[in-house]
Amino acid sequence: MTCGGIVTAERNSPGSPGAEREPDAATRRRLVRTHFLWGWWSLLAFLVLGIFLDALHGFKAGFYLDASSETRRLMWTLAHAHGALLALVHLALAGFLNAHAGWPDRSRTVASRALMGGSVLLPGGFFLGGLFPYDGDPGLGVYLVPVGALLLLVAVLLAARSARRMS
Repeated sequence: MTCGGIVTAERNSPGSPGAEREPDAATRRRLVRTHFLWGWWSLLAFLVLGIFLDALHGFKAGFYLDASSETRRLMWTLAHAHGALLALVHLALAGFLNAHAGWPDRSRTVASRALMGGSVLLPGGFFLGGLFPYDGDPGLGVYLVPVGALLLLVAVLLAARSARRMS
């Protein structure tokens, strides 16, 4: 394209520097399937964790309910809640990917990987932080939480930007 005698590259024209390729249908279908599977299986896993935590309450497990275990209880509750919520986000992303075929490959792939990474690091960090609390503070695993949160922020930002382009 020319603009006042200056040659400029169109955003999606092949071979233009920085251009994003048009989405590949097979890759998009694979991502849809991946996020549906990830969502349903992780929802199952975090529901089982929730049932396990309820059982610890029911059986009055000391290592979980004692006053000295308050940090563990909080960290594991946060792991369960964030994990279950993120499982639902995977299902929502799968539906969005299915409905929005025009989401460019690079942005879509980064969002997908960021959501998967964040879905492991955020609840995993909370869970590991509760395994070995020290003097009322969570264990070192809690340092994974901000990294996971940052990855989730990237995934949601990219999806929101892509949704804005839909109209």
